[in-house]
Amino acid sequence: MLDEQLAATPRAQRALAGLKERRLNFDPGELAGASAESGWNIDDYEQALPSEPPGEPVRGGSFQIAQRLMRDYAFADPSTVRAVYDPAGDLADRNMLLQIRFGPLRMFFGCRVGTVTDETRTVDGRRARVWGWSYGTLAGHVERGQMDWTVWKWLDDGAVEFRIHVVSRRAKVRNPIIRLGFRLVGRGQQVRFARRACARMGELVARELERDPGRSGRSAPPDEGGAAQLRGEGGSLAQQRAVGDGDERDLPAPHPEQYPA
Repeated sequence: MLDEQLAATPRAQRALAGLKERRLNFDPGELAGASAESGWNIDDYEQALPSEPPGEPVRGGSFQIAQRLMRDYAFADPSTVRAVYDPAGDLADRNMLLQIRFGPLRMFFGCRVGTVTDETRTVDGRRARVWGWSYGTLAGHVERGQMDWTVWKWLDDGAVEFRIHVVSRRAKVRNPIIRLGFRLVGRGQQVRFARRACARMGELVARELERDPGRSGRSAPPDEGGAAQLRGEGGSLAQQRAVGDGDERDLPAPHPEQYPA
């Protein structure tokens, strides 16, 4: 979600403006053939959301709530990642300045939104409505690659899912402290961020539906929307209980940020 307090700081404003001149730090054509053997991390996460009646998405239901939360980047846990961007601009090609928070460290990295997906797909004979977007890493980021965020509704049974697809690898970073830190904890932080994003999306969607249960058209089972699934490098799905810090607590004022070149 847009951090308005952070966005008001001169340093964040300068850093966001500077992203216009930055290019992706990877060739998008590499992603189609990316594999663990060629040095890429490829992960898929799935989070069940409260279901809807079969058919197209229900007005004000899980699918549409998830769409709005995704547009606002609200699924990102503000205890680990905060975002600065122009909310008045289009989602496509949006430049996003992300403040990564790890212990006392506050570091700025840039990403750019690429494709916005809005379509109906057929998978194994089943039709699903799919909406989402992706962003790629810009020059100066500690990673190279792309993250895709999508919400799916299966039209035959009304099941709704939030999905994250990640293709990434370490980037070359000149700052030796940041380079060492990311080598030691970066991969684990990336996985925790994605798992927490799944859990947070489930929590936020369920909370909105609890305020007006009639909007979903169907009540969710007690455990629906509570567990995130990770498809890792091995390709198998393992169910994971997502754990993270609370999303409602007040956090201390930001420390001085670093923005590697």
